[in-house]
Amino acid sequence: MALDKIVIKGAREHNLKNIDLEIPRDKLIVFTGLSGSGKSSLAFDTIYADGQRRYVESLSSYARQFLGQMEKPDVDSIEGLSPAISIDQKTTSKNPRSTVGTVTEIYDYLRLLYARIGVPHCPICGREIKQQTVDQMVDRVMELTPGTKIQILAPVVRGRKGLHIKELDAARRSGYVRARVDGNVYDLSEEITLDKNKKHTIEIIIDRLVVKEDIRSRLADSLETALGLSGGLVLINCGEELEELLEELLFSQNYSCPEHDISIEELTPRMFSFNAPYGACEKCTGLGTFLKVDPDLVIPNKRLTIREGAIRASGWYYAEGGIAQMYYEGLAAHYHFSLDAPIKDLPQKVVDILLYGSKGEKFQMHRENGTTKGTYYTDFEGIINNLERRFRETNSSWMRDEITTWMNSVECPVCHGERLNNIVLAVTVGGINISDFCKKSVVGALDFIDSLQLSQRDEMIAHQVLKEIKERLGFLKSVGLGYLTLARSAGTLSGGESQRIRLATQIGSSLMGVLYILDEPSIGLHQRDNDKLIATLKRLRDLGNTLIVVEHDEDTMRSADYIVDVGPGAGIHGGQVVCAGTLEDIISCKESITGQYLCGEKKIEVPKTRRKGNGKFLRIEGAQENNLKNVDVEIPLGTFTVVTGVSGSGKSSLINEVLYKRLTHELTNSRIKPGKHKDIIGIELVDKVIDIDQSPIGRTPRSNPATYTGVFTDIREVFAQTNDAKMRGYKSGRFSFNVKGGRCEACEGDGIIKIEMHFLPDIFVPCEVCKGKRYNRETLEVKYKGKSIHDVLEMTVEEALGFFENLPKIKRKIQTLFDVGLGYVKLGQPATTLSGGEAQRVKLATELSKRPTGKTVYILDEPTTGLHTADVHRLIDVLQTIVNGGDTVITIEHNLEVIKTADYIVDLGPEGGDEGGNIVACGTPEEICKVKGSYTGKYLKKML
Repeated sequence: MALDKIVIKGAREHNLKNIDLEIPRDKLIVFTGLSGSGKSSLAFDTIYADGQRRYVESLSSYARQFLGQMEKPDVDSIEGLSPAISIDQKTTSKNPRSTVGTVTEIYDYLRLLYARIGVPHCPICGREIKQQTVDQMVDRVMELTPGTKIQILAPVVRGRKGLHIKELDAARRSGYVRARVDGNVYDLSEEITLDKNKKHTIEIIIDRLVVKEDIRSRLADSLETALGLSGGLVLINCGEELEELLEELLFSQNYSCPEHDISIEELTPRMFSFNAPYGACEKCTGLGTFLKVDPDLVIPNKRLTIREGAIRASGWYYAEGGIAQMYYEGLAAHYHFSLDAPIKDLPQKVVDILLYGSKGEKFQMHRENGTTKGTYYTDFEGIINNLERRFRETNSSWMRDEITTWMNSVECPVCHGERLNNIVLAVTVGGINISDFCKKSVVGALDFIDSLQLSQRDEMIAHQVLKEIKERLGFLKSVGLGYLTLARSAGTLSGGESQRIRLATQIGSSLMGVLYILDEPSIGLHQRDNDKLIATLKRLRDLGNTLIVVEHDEDTMRSADYIVDVGPGAGIHGGQVVCAGTLEDIISCKESITGQYLCGEKKIEVPKTRRKGNGKFLRIEGAQENNLKNVDVEIPLGTFTVVTGVSGSGKSSLINEVLYKRLTHELTNSRIKPGKHKDIIGIELVDKVIDIDQSPIGRTPRSNPATYTGVFTDIREVFAQTNDAKMRGYKSGRFSFNVKGGRCEACEGDGIIKIEMHFLPDIFVPCEVCKGKRYNRETLEVKYKGKSIHDVLEMTVEEALGFFENLPKIKRKIQTLFDVGLGYVKLGQPATTLSGGEAQRVKLATELSKRPTGKTVYILDEPTTGLHTADVHRLIDVLQTIVNGGDTVITIEHNLEVIKTADYIVDLGPEGGDEGGNIVACGTPEEICKVKGSYTGKYLKKML
């Protein structure tokens, strides 16, 4: 067999129809096709799964139980397969300790850089810290009060795992009698056993002295002995009695500030980690933030009165006869305010007392609660103090979760969000500390390193480290992420950003002969940065790797060596290779929908006219969230508005963080805190805001399109109305697979049973009792038009449309699923098997089936993710239908096909990160094209 091909035979995973395919190795290959056609099934669930499974099977059974097990895909054979690495979009860490710097491992190199050539300073006076001599240490000890008992210790082990037998033996042989281990004093003649998996600190007790004038010589000798044992560190314990520790003095032969008695141990990389106790800020343990109860969440609407429920916190909602009412009435009588006045009209002093308590000042409270009656004096703890105390003291996870919803992250008051302690932050390279370096964007960090002036000695030490840092920063810049800062939390990255970070890491590893499988790497990228991404993919290919990219982007297809078009339709209408070959082969293939769009035979038309809207606007004023520079912008209602700009320009900050959260906060009294802004004018013109994203419609197989859209409730009613059901006394609940009654109890309505296989993957087998039908026999005997409830769930949307054509209510909901292009999906298809694009369109269909109000705002964030141009065409038609009904659609998007069909564009930029956050232009697509500084306009001009 030739080694230049991957040969797949008989692929049948999901909807694949026994595909045979040959693809060349060491090339850039694009898999394309309609959403749901089977591209991901072929790329990820077949090729990647088999490559990964074969690698895992080469390991021992012991190692395999710790790895995610891959099932053998349904394929006859795959030949010519390399070890496979998948770079998808579901891998962002939500850990608050994870940052761009730690994920890319640049921070590890930075820690090494600062530990080796960093210049320590005194955190108090800022002077550079030099090494301490034994004489200086003696002078400092002699300043202690005469008669103070001291103990001189040599820290031979500091926070290291292990049994440390060697160190303890060496101390015994040297004639030392005692040692302090993890804070406890032991006699060295006894056997000391330590847990090798825990970190230990061992300090050998060198000498015990009482401070008086004639101990100088002995003290100097003891200090020298201790310094020799520990490599330059000595610890002095001072106390009236040594058991009552007054203070500990740590001296270092290496670094100390003579004026402020601050000694710094030798700089090590772990001191610069905010995930280790040696470097982390003690107050926030390296998180940089605290959870504190937020007054704006406790009182979300200051226009309401206390009686109307302005205070919404757990346990403090006003209710007649409740304990909260008694407190409020007592406080109102004592401090002379009314419970019927809006919170915004109350004096600030009163609001502060409500939130933070009466500070020990007692007031009269009349209590009438069951058996407890009478009047007595009390003080008021304060709602915020009460919530925070309950949060600290409760053992109930439910209560903690409940109180967490009134809390927000606030900056740590000690380290001010910098995560590290003040000693570490006082170490600089090139005049800035490690935290300031991480606050720079990737581009800014590269400029800083290029301009760094180092001494000849430091240059020799740091040369290799700086080379690694520069390379990794360069890779991030090359995939269009030059605007990210290294300090940015990994949890705030979009799927596309986290995928490109992992792509940059893979380029850095410079492996050869690997099969990389990528899932739409162009997501979230402006056309301007697309060329950088394609150059990066080609570079990875030129190293000697095979790249399979699941992608719909035209530029990527035109740059590919080989294209595989899967289709022709989606779902049951797909699962075949329509065409495989070069770009020219795809364009000349008459059956290929992709080819028809590539050659211009089919295209999305530019609208003849642009809507002006209904004359009303939502006006955002003073938006300052993240990198937004005090932005004011108007969005016309009753239009299709698209928000554009390069990656990192502030689109999501403006629409998702400020606009969506503020509208949700106002319209639903939700506990979400909006991003920083002054005000939004025109909220009263809106009655509903709906966010349609690509998150799954359910986390379990029990959720499906029928249950999500609500049509299953109507279908169950139809079955309950049949004569069979009436005779048996069945209500609609009998036809639910989620509750006892009609479902099969052997599998509890799942239809499948999971069998755990230890170090092999779990196996799912159809339930033996119901044979996978989810219901018991009696329920399945009830038929409507000859079909059981299970048969209906197995129907595709297309089939169900014909089956229920005489029932208008059901037909309307199913019709909307068909209209958004989901005719091939089964009504009962588990939510876990739907792609992101399919889940989003199920949500769109659910909204479409409702009557338009003319006052609804729909917000979509990159809805074209995972969609073929043909699907984008259909999506645009659906969104235009919504706007024709009088509602407003606001979309964040980079896809030029969507941008050109908009009525109004808000373009942010001009760049990403610190260079972004401004409004570059607003207007129709034609007006945007005329704006000189707009990158969107530059690319849009070609489309128009």
